[in-house]
Amino acid sequence: MISFAFLGGLLLNIGAYLTFKGKIYEAVGIYLFADICWIVMAYERNDYWGVASIFVGVILGLLAFLKMQSGKMNKSINKENDDL
Repeated sequence: MISFAFLGGLLLNIGAYLTFKGKIYEAVGIYLFADICWIVMAYERNDYWGVASIFVGVILGLLAFLKMQSGKMNKSINKENDDL
C-alpha cells in the first residue's frame, strides 16, 4: 500500500520536474497536492504541530500562486546590470 509520505514525495519530484521545464503554475498545483498528502500523514501520526506548520505553508503557497496568476508578482530571474 502506498503511504502518504511516499505519495507526497512522488508529487514533490513531479513538481520539481515541472519547475525545471518552466511550467511554474502546474508545479505549484502539484506542490499543493503534495502538501495535502503530508498534512494527512502528520495528522495520522498525531503530529498536530506538523499539521499546523504544513497548513501555514500551504496557505502561503496558495497566496503566492494567486499573486502570480493575477500578474501582481513582478519578479524576474533575469537581472539587469543596473540591479546589481
